[in-house]
Amino acid sequence: MRALLTTWGSRGDVEPLAALAVALRELGAEAVVCAPPDGDFVTLLERAGVPHVPLGPSVRSVVTRERPDPFALADELVTARFGTLAEVAGDCDVVVAQGLLPAGARDVAERAGIPYVYACYHLHGLPSPDYPPGVRPGTPSPAGETDNRVLWRQDAERVNALYGPALNRNRTALGLPAVENVRGHVFTGRPWLAADPVLCPTDLDVFQTGAWILPDDRPLPAELAKFLDDGEPPVYVGFGSMAAYAPEGIARIATEAARAHGRRIVLGSGWAGLTAVDDAEDCLVVGEVNHQTLFRRVAAVVHHGGAGTTTTAARAGAPQVVVPRIADQPYWAGRVAELGIGAAHPDPVPTAESLSAALATALASEAHVDIRTDGAMVAAKQLLELV
Repeated sequence: MRALLTTWGSRGDVEPLAALAVALRELGAEAVVCAPPDGDFVTLLERAGVPHVPLGPSVRSVVTRERPDPFALADELVTARFGTLAEVAGDCDVVVAQGLLPAGARDVAERAGIPYVYACYHLHGLPSPDYPPGVRPGTPSPAGETDNRVLWRQDAERVNALYGPALNRNRTALGLPAVENVRGHVFTGRPWLAADPVLCPTDLDVFQTGAWILPDDRPLPAELAKFLDDGEPPVYVGFGSMAAYAPEGIARIATEAARAHGRRIVLGSGWAGLTAVDDAEDCLVVGEVNHQTLFRRVAAVVHHGGAGTTTTAARAGAPQVVVPRIADQPYWAGRVAELGIGAAHPDPVPTAESLSAALATALASEAHVDIRTDGAMVAAKQLLELV
């Protein structure tokens, strides 16, 4: 069996697919990942030994634009999927799609006559008329409907406007009928939820596998290992792929907040390019490192609230401070606070004082949660049953 796994998104979108590919390999199957051409993702997939086919523009080139055109990007991605995925799907037995609405992936699978699975790593955007994207249950809609059905319909209209023209243009070229509800078409009737059931409980009609975690046995860089050995556990601060979305001045703000608690700091530079604010020896800047190992040795993790970072910190038992910015991040912030494993920063624009207060809450938290690690294998076995 050979699986085509595809996404367009950040590292948090690509790495779980690498984990699924590794799990499939352990079961004797093959997988290829069609993902953005960013160098970080190329390196990640090479490390996992997973074949990579570039898909679409680099994510970094898009997120660093001042005002990316969503309609142009949607058209570009749909067209890229019909081209790139069609070239790969001929040798595959199933398609698994994830990431920024993967319109085009199901259609390629349909044309090839193979099964299609839509997977997501969080509840944000899952098909439920009661819980539209980014809206908590009970929030009144513009029309006053507390079940949020108006907002859900409006989201469907937005998706149709963004993706419908390109999707149906390419479907027509393949001799396929037009799609009226793009969102429902992409999501299918029963999506897969690749999220830990403790961190992300749900009663929606989904197949929940647990998070797809790629094991990482890389040693920490020597400079980082020495820094950790030379003092008390530091506070880690990183905003991953949040280039244009990282809070302004977050390196200075986080440094002041950590120092207010007498803590040293490890800054993850990430796509935001975080750098030290002075030459003090209590701060070390690192690039891409093994978070699974690092987070076990820090006092707390301050981050943006991506699904992957939240899961990794929870698995390591590291208290978290989540400063949510976009998309599903407010949800993860809320779950961290609800579970008592850290704090949700109340505002997307922190100050040194507000972040220090949140950090105090996180450092005082003692709750631990058990994160299951077999999610990728559960998904891999299910895929084998589909074909």
